Amino acid sequence: MSTSTAVPPPSPDAHALVVGASGITGTALVDRLTAGGWQVSGLSRSPVPGSPAQHVSADLRSPESLTAALGDLRPTHVFFAAWSRQATEAENIVVNRAMVADLLAALAPGRSVRHVALVTGLKHYLGPFEAYAQGEMPDTPFTEDAERLPVPNFYYDQEDALFEAAAAGGFTWSVHRSHTVIGHAVGNAMNMGLTLAAQAAICRADGRPFVFPGSQTQWNGLVDMTDAGLLADHMVWAATSPAGADEAFNVVNGDVFRWRTMWPRLAAALGVEPEGPTQTPQPLEQQMAGAEPVWAQVVAEHGLVEPDLSRVASWWHTDSDLGRDIEVLADMSKSRLAGFTGYVRTSDAFLRLFDRYRADRVVPQLLA
Repeated sequence: MSTSTAVPPPSPDAHALVVGASGITGTALVDRLTAGGWQVSGLSRSPVPGSPAQHVSADLRSPESLTAALGDLRPTHVFFAAWSRQATEAENIVVNRAMVADLLAALAPGRSVRHVALVTGLKHYLGPFEAYAQGEMPDTPFTEDAERLPVPNFYYDQEDALFEAAAAGGFTWSVHRSHTVIGHAVGNAMNMGLTLAAQAAICRADGRPFVFPGSQTQWNGLVDMTDAGLLADHMVWAATSPAGADEAFNVVNGDVFRWRTMWPRLAAALGVEPEGPTQTPQPLEQQMAGAEPVWAQVVAEHGLVEPDLSRVASWWHTDSDLGRDIEVLADMSKSRLAGFTGYVRTSDAFLRLFDRYRADRVVPQLLA
């Protein structure tokens, strides 16, 4: 089940630049914008096969590359959905702040930009990887008026770069704090939906159970997630609605669930036998260690299109989400009161995603 918020047609000159067009959120944004009648350019290093967006090839870590690629482009709206994972948070801050600042600087001379939407996440409230869920955090559900944590966090620096560019350029902005995003992309660094589908395919091939890799807290506690299509709807709404201008919003599906209920549903859809957690988490990086030959066998037997398991499964990220020993929920009241009414049932989002990956031969079809 899902609902969406009605958005008026774009103005005749509306031109969206999607930054990170090959990722989970970027792919959903390109689909949403092109379906809505926008002119769309998609920035990524390599073209996205089958994408309806005009490809813009640029290296976000190179100001020279951005200037060369964007010098003649005149987007009215920018949707920034990219990040580059570094070894330390100090490096994350330098690299990821610069990507936002340099891209907006490259666009500044054209003075065409009216709105910039930036995707971040709930680590705004939880802290970065190095200080994740450490120290005092806001109580759940997280609300947008919570103060920043007293630790370095590249999300804060990306926001600040956006605010500074908006003040100088005279455009409006929005920040979209998503929870775990599931959507259609291959080769993405954080892709729980495809990771679980790959785990199930390997478990089926090996004849072993589909073991929940996380903590008892996650198994039994309440949690929420973000569907990439809903996130795209939310970003387009904020970029085109006066109520979305110069605001930061949480964006989650609208339902809450417990993994102890969701896990058997996903197992049934993936054709495996579910098994709950032990007292000590069994992370996927351990469960799936050495699984590359099994994946190669699955690929060969089912004619799949991606033989590189590392481009299909992000074990580390799913372990991070499911291994948490805290409850993580985000409040959507601010968006609802501002007029955004989109809603997705998370179980439906997973099942639709599995069907799409099967149709694209990224994961195997279930055999009768």
